[in-house]
Amino acid sequence: MEFKSSEDIEAPIAEVFQAISDFDSLERSALRRGIDLQRTGDTAYPAGGLAWDLSFSFRGKQRDIALTLASYSPDTGMALAGSGSGLDGQMGIDLLALSPQRTRMSVQLKLAPTSLTGRLMVQSLKLARSNLNRRFKLRLADFARITEERLSRTA
Repeated sequence: MEFKSSEDIEAPIAEVFQAISDFDSLERSALRRGIDLQRTGDTAYPAGGLAWDLSFSFRGKQRDIALTLASYSPDTGMALAGSGSGLDGQMGIDLLALSPQRTRMSVQLKLAPTSLTGRLMVQSLKLARSNLNRRFKLRLADFARITEERLSRTA
């Protein structure tokens, strides 16, 4: 199962990359949403093997995911890989400078089942695909809006 979306952000590519690689802020956001996490590695040197162990409740069951930073390319993007609870997933974030003050952020999320439990989860997600696609696009648009607002306040 795959989700894709892109959003144009009114900010230079370096500042957008700084926003998507602000791991401390993203961790605080996850904690506010009820996700328990443990980080291994140093956010000052993310290419050196940054990883997280995540634990959260989804559809009434506790889910555990091991997430790693698979690639880290300053100013062009990053990729994350995760596995656990019967699923393997990859998320890629690519940045493209449209102009000196405008950046396109493209995000892809791929989920693949690794067990019968994972197959059942992916099948139930496929039944709600249109709603999940809409929520995925809204979440990305919200991130873009917040990034633009944060950068316009500091300018």
